[in-house]
Amino acid sequence: MKVLIADDEPLARERLRSLLAAHARVELVGEAENGEQALQLAAARQPDVVLLDISMPGVDGLEAARHLRDFAPRPAVVFCTAYDQHALSAFDAAAIDYLMKPVRPERLAAALERAATFIAGRVPAPPVEEPTRQRTHLCARLRGSLRLIPVEEIHYLQAEEKYVIVHHARGEDLIEESLKSLEEEFAERLVRIHRNCLVARGQLAELRRSGDGQVHAVLRDVAQPLEVSRRCVANLRGELRQGG
Repeated sequence: MKVLIADDEPLARERLRSLLAAHARVELVGEAENGEQALQLAAARQPDVVLLDISMPGVDGLEAARHLRDFAPRPAVVFCTAYDQHALSAFDAAAIDYLMKPVRPERLAAALERAATFIAGRVPAPPVEEPTRQRTHLCARLRGSLRLIPVEEIHYLQAEEKYVIVHHARGEDLIEESLKSLEEEFAERLVRIHRNCLVARGQLAELRRSGDGQVHAVLRDVAQPLEVSRRCVANLRGELRQGG
């Protein structure tokens, strides 16, 4: 059983490392100091189990777990935390167990047994519910690695077949999510300009009508204006009036 530890506290990682050493079937495949490192290592090393702290800088454990549930094969997530108030959110993120620090040897052993059962497929995966809060990053998987895209850096999203292209401050990436679900999750940040396109509200600069009557949205950091569907024009004009 391949295990990955993710915790920003060196002493907590050391304790888990020591406890895991007592389990002959366990192979420690990496240690991460935050959620972003955990996702990068999980993509590269495909652990069976991720022992995940919740309170970490940047991408926290809850957000990392929501990204991990989309991995294939999907690792079993066990939260190891000093705070009990996150338990409900942890199971919303499809964790299989929730251990309180300092982690006791017998509780870790029980969690590893649950993980082994999960991995073997003897029980169904926990139900996946909608996240209770917005993510701060989108996750693009790239040939065994991944790139985390800060939501605040998104310029616009464009649907193309079964993918969505994320155009952001550092380039563009493909993600396997639906435009509709992204619109619902980030309703305060993104606005629809076309059936296949969402734009960051902060990027909207103006609307221009071309000689053939077609309306285009001009974005602050994007050179090429984007086509606006007729049904979206009135709403976008309202957005610009409010923003101005």
